Amino acid sequence: MADFLPVLLGSDANVYGMARSFYMEYGVTSLAIGKGRLAPTANSKLVQMAVVEPRLENDEVFRRTLTGFAAAHPGKTLVLVSCGDNYTGLMARSRAALEPFYKFACPTPELVEQLDTKEFFYHACRAHGLSYPQTFGCTNQNYKTVELPFAFPCIIKPSNSVAYWNCRFPHKKKVFVAYSKEEFNAITAAIYSSSYQDNLVLQEYIPGDDNCMRVLNCYSGLDHKVKLMALGRPLLEEQTPEGIGNYAAILSIKDEELMQRMKAFLEDVGWEGFSNFDMKYDARDGQYKLFEMNPRQGRSSFFVTASGYNLAKWLVEDVVEHKPQGLTIADAEHLWMIAPAGILRRYLKDEALLAEAKRLMRQGKVSHQLFCKEDAGLKRRVWYIKNQLNNFRKYKRYFGNKGLVD
Repeated sequence: MADFLPVLLGSDANVYGMARSFYMEYGVTSLAIGKGRLAPTANSKLVQMAVVEPRLENDEVFRRTLTGFAAAHPGKTLVLVSCGDNYTGLMARSRAALEPFYKFACPTPELVEQLDTKEFFYHACRAHGLSYPQTFGCTNQNYKTVELPFAFPCIIKPSNSVAYWNCRFPHKKKVFVAYSKEEFNAITAAIYSSSYQDNLVLQEYIPGDDNCMRVLNCYSGLDHKVKLMALGRPLLEEQTPEGIGNYAAILSIKDEELMQRMKAFLEDVGWEGFSNFDMKYDARDGQYKLFEMNPRQGRSSFFVTASGYNLAKWLVEDVVEHKPQGLTIADAEHLWMIAPAGILRRYLKDEALLAEAKRLMRQGKVSHQLFCKEDAGLKRRVWYIKNQLNNFRKYKRYFGNKGLVD
């Protein structure tokens, strides 16, 4: 049993994935602190909600909550892990208050603000020679008159993901696609009718199926050197309004050239802690086009641990044990899913990729984000079965609307 206690910020599927990582490597149950309770972490013996504080995004409340929690656990080494962009920003701004009580890796507030805001991230990409889609922007002042420098369809997404997460308006989606000027006008008007008043990112649509996407998870140590890199090829993406862009299934892969470029970027900017990149292969010019960088491990990052490269291990060896670490590039075969397996079999159109996924299933090289045998209590099993049935209905509905093969 570990002599430290993982403290995870949040309560979503990412928190559950990190809790599984800690449990698999160290046999320890994590405690979570978040704004609310979400279903993915309920009825689990791997993680328990220790503190629910609806005002946690307030800097003063955050510092008071975290220092108060530490005072209630004296004599214990506390390993703090952000599982959301907002929590990474809070940790970064509260570093001085947290360092006497917690072990953690976290970038500076300036880097979080720069790279977690899409338009500034693209400036950094340009400075480091990384490709990204043709990108324009608009504000709450000029969205009615803006002229796009590229043809429709147009991707519309918030520049400030944290502010957008907290806004509400009818028919809200994580990301919008406008196929005409009329749709563009209706979407932008709806967004700016809400509390979200920050800039919008307007982007050319990169052609290709979901399996043209790539997701990269990295860990950079306290010395700002990259220690772990793991690349995945999404097979399907979610299509629900709130989940567009989230991955439903990922195949672990390796691309040495791409990873070396991303390593150079992270070390040039001086990153510390987990990072997550979403990108898409553009067959028109043979380039990977970066969409965004998240200042944390990805929601689907358990695919890294499941393939044999435990995310918790790299963090603990760095911030607690201070072991020397070189660069490890993951290269194991594994299939990760959060969708039911039947959805993959039904809607993955690429026959070669489907055959590869089925092979990994037969060989047992497959994992599900939200369920494992170590956490198979009755309530958890009942919730998981209901979750999968609901997901099957949702995927069938939205994939049907997408026009995929039925």
